[in-house]
Amino acid sequence: MTLIEQLGAARVFDLEQPRFAGMPVHPAHKPGYFYALHRRHRDSYRPDQHGPRSGASGILTMMEHSGTHIDALCHQACDLRFHGDIAVDDVEQTDGYTSLGAETMRPLLGRGVLLDVARWKQVDALPLNYAISSDDLDGCARTAGVEVRPGDVLLVRTGYATRWTDEATYLNAAGVSKSGNIWAAEKRVIAVGADNMAWDSMQERDPDTNMTLFGHAHLLVTHGIHIIENLNLEELASAGHGEFCFVGIPLKLRGATGSPIRPLALVE
Repeated sequence: MTLIEQLGAARVFDLEQPRFAGMPVHPAHKPGYFYALHRRHRDSYRPDQHGPRSGASGILTMMEHSGTHIDALCHQACDLRFHGDIAVDDVEQTDGYTSLGAETMRPLLGRGVLLDVARWKQVDALPLNYAISSDDLDGCARTAGVEVRPGDVLLVRTGYATRWTDEATYLNAAGVSKSGNIWAAEKRVIAVGADNMAWDSMQERDPDTNMTLFGHAHLLVTHGIHIIENLNLEELASAGHGEFCFVGIPLKLRGATGSPIRPLALVE
């Protein structure tokens, strides 16, 4: 079977959440999203000049960290140093960053793995603000018989994708703890993602550094591992797929700190 035939026979799971005004947005990235029609069909409908054709177009205003998106390596710094020990001040401009911007992110195409921690815990969704530990991830992987390998895209299901229309609940979703982030980095994955706002457990504070969102520093800055947020993993999890071909294509937004992403899971 040719590659084209294989792709044609694959089942495709769409892992993106719909984007709309009023969707959950992290407080740091408000207002988040706005779309409005700029030109309507009635504006250009001139049958005497152009025949029956008409056109419409809109204006989209959107934070790059809203909706389903991926973090570029310039999104986070520690002591004003990026991944690779690049000084923030050396590459920062008013129109973005001259290094590690969204345009430098390669398309993600390869093996994906799903650790359905909610199902492993036998709940529809993990408790509010639950911090997923390394023991949780390891235990879930062992029970599912899934091995996380170098180069994988690691996805973690908390069960909160079903709360996408309830911002108050969604902003208190479970997330990955410090130990879970260390575990993921040790697996040498190339990207991680979850069905929550920040991948990390947003309420956890690292006692050693007094830092929240430990994974954003440990993964992006220390290890150069990208983070995908606001995934919808419900259909993929319901179908019971722990391994799949992951496809995720960031936009080439020069100098941007992140990008919308269209993530897909392909299975035979």
